[in-house]
Amino acid sequence: MEDDFQSAYQEEEDRLNSALTEIDTVLERLRSIPVYTGSEYTEQVLEDSREQRRKDLAKLRQEPYFGRLDFQGNDEDERKALYIGKIGVDREQVSDRPLVIDWRAPVASLFYSFTGGTEPASYEAPEGLIEGLVYLKRNVVIRKQILERVADTYNRDSDAPAVSDEFLVYRLGENKDNRLRDIVSTIQEEQDKIIRAAKNTALIIQGVAGSGKTTVALHRLAFLLYQYKEQVSAEKMIIFAPNRMFLDYISDVLPELGVGNIAQSTFPDWAADVLGITLPEQDTAETMNRWFETAGSMPEITEETPGRFKGSTVLMEIIESTIKLLETGAVPEGDFIPWEGAVLRRSMILRWHNEEYAPYPPAKRKERVMARIHRWIEMELKKSPSQAALKERKKKAAAREKTYSGKWPKYDPLMIYKQIFRAVKVPEHWPAAAPEIIPQGVLKETVKELKKGILREEDLPPLLYIHYLLSGNDGGNRFDHIVIDEAQDFSPFQIAVLDLYVKGHSFTILGDLSQGIHAYKGVHAWEEMQTLFAPEHTAYHALTRSYRSTMEIIEFANGILSSGVGSSLLAVPVFRSGNPVRLISYADRQPAAAGSERLSAVRTALGALSGREYRTVAVLTRSLREAAELYDALAGQFEDLHLIDGSMTEYRGGLSVLPVYLSKGLEFDAVILADADSGHYGEAAWDAKLMYVGCTRALHELWLLHDGQLPPYVQLLGEETVSGWPEPQ
Repeated sequence: MEDDFQSAYQEEEDRLNSALTEIDTVLERLRSIPVYTGSEYTEQVLEDSREQRRKDLAKLRQEPYFGRLDFQGNDEDERKALYIGKIGVDREQVSDRPLVIDWRAPVASLFYSFTGGTEPASYEAPEGLIEGLVYLKRNVVIRKQILERVADTYNRDSDAPAVSDEFLVYRLGENKDNRLRDIVSTIQEEQDKIIRAAKNTALIIQGVAGSGKTTVALHRLAFLLYQYKEQVSAEKMIIFAPNRMFLDYISDVLPELGVGNIAQSTFPDWAADVLGITLPEQDTAETMNRWFETAGSMPEITEETPGRFKGSTVLMEIIESTIKLLETGAVPEGDFIPWEGAVLRRSMILRWHNEEYAPYPPAKRKERVMARIHRWIEMELKKSPSQAALKERKKKAAAREKTYSGKWPKYDPLMIYKQIFRAVKVPEHWPAAAPEIIPQGVLKETVKELKKGILREEDLPPLLYIHYLLSGNDGGNRFDHIVIDEAQDFSPFQIAVLDLYVKGHSFTILGDLSQGIHAYKGVHAWEEMQTLFAPEHTAYHALTRSYRSTMEIIEFANGILSSGVGSSLLAVPVFRSGNPVRLISYADRQPAAAGSERLSAVRTALGALSGREYRTVAVLTRSLREAAELYDALAGQFEDLHLIDGSMTEYRGGLSVLPVYLSKGLEFDAVILADADSGHYGEAAWDAKLMYVGCTRALHELWLLHDGQLPPYVQLLGEETVSGWPEPQ
């Protein structure tokens, strides 16, 4: 066995040296070609292509590939060793195989889908289904041109069983830094199916914590750009993430995959830009304070909760019917008379409005009708008998044209939104009655806030819908594809509005209902989103394997879900064992106690875990106030300590203190969940979900500190958990 390994290692080292030599030769030749700076278009295109290849090769020479697949098609005479990497590169000389095959190429799908066995394997290629035999599947780790690891996960010529998890466990065991990384070398079969799914589909992905759903979605963007390069462009794709810090956290993945220029935004930032408004920064903080900062007294969530109602399709229908009524009665009563003796019949104006300009949305239709009226006035003015009459008629016409325009509905989204809720006085001929379907509590709260000029995030989808119904897409191009992360926190209304801005219902919608801690605005079941699309335009995938945490952490978190939430959406762990989850009472004897029991315990725990070979350690609190207090008390003792309060746009790694509700989407080598007791986490399912989110942030180690009174869903699970402090090391 040792001899086999040495032989494989030597073989791969020789191949690596050969590949590097070829890459360097090509790169040197490309760099020797003078850079074209002229204005001839064809030469500019060729230079762009050369420059992209220079960049690809420079990047490729550090880590040329990560996998090898030996495959022989049924119509081929011999098996071929195919090397798979992040970037595909052809050989300088004509060959039957590239130097490196792009991971997105059809044949590369075999590397992810094949898990062993002697049966024939197949993949879909442009020319049809290709069948054949896999002889070898090998993972290699190359860093800075050095071959570090060789691992065969399948060898047809060997009696050893397939060991596909070995390499995965090795990669998962690596420590975290302050960025999410690509997973091209470890994509699993169920992830690969999602990545390679057809473009024009609203793909809904339910993924347990740590299932890699965010990374899968980013890899899917890279695949779509490769597979549909003639139909889609990076500039017409967008990623919606929960906050700006999370956008920074995921910012390295696409560049690592050779993909740039994809827009990344939060929904409020994008919506405010489309609407041309500025949202007050305090909105998010006020919302978080209302729902998260008072332990044990979270307001009840019903279908009449403002965020839930304003995110429903019921409000969409109210808005749509209102706009239709406004449109129907838009043309003012009576003929238009710019001066005595000149008459433009209302019947003509109605014909323009209802027939000639019918394809245009209301605001643009009004613009065109008023422009047509203005041209009519100019034609009539030419009939003036004298300069004096012309001057007088011009003056009267200008005033009456302005008055006439003012009789049309005010096609302003915010004004119409206020009129729907009766936050302002409606015009005398306002066509719509006050919608009785709006719950009184929602109506009262919205009127109060709109009168104060306050707009919440939940007001943005209705405003966007009004804007779209009035003005269309304002001439802007629709997106080729939209990715929505943490989609359980989006409302059906948000998805329905975004569908107006994307071609062919092309979405990747991903989230986890078990992490639905923003249930006051998000969905409670994926059916709320699926019903927005025709069955042929949507698909659902469930990712149940968790690759983030150790078995002990996942089993512990599953216990919280099953007993605290009654959920069946439980994670299946990859076989990666670590230290047990540690439950520590503040009253337990500490290795070095000083100060209050709580503060001393957090200080001791942070000191113990940060002293290990971990790059990222987080202290998660129940509220932002408690996080700020701990940070102030600990900052002087821990040099690399950061407070994450929701205002940051960059995740710095190292040691962090943050409220648990701001940790969603992030992951850390070790997590200390402070105040994991019944005084901070009640018996409600929402509290259990909040604790579940906190526990599943940990990759390798999880400690829960408490006052001795644990919530009923936190249980000792045998070997997965231990009580008390570890022995001093």
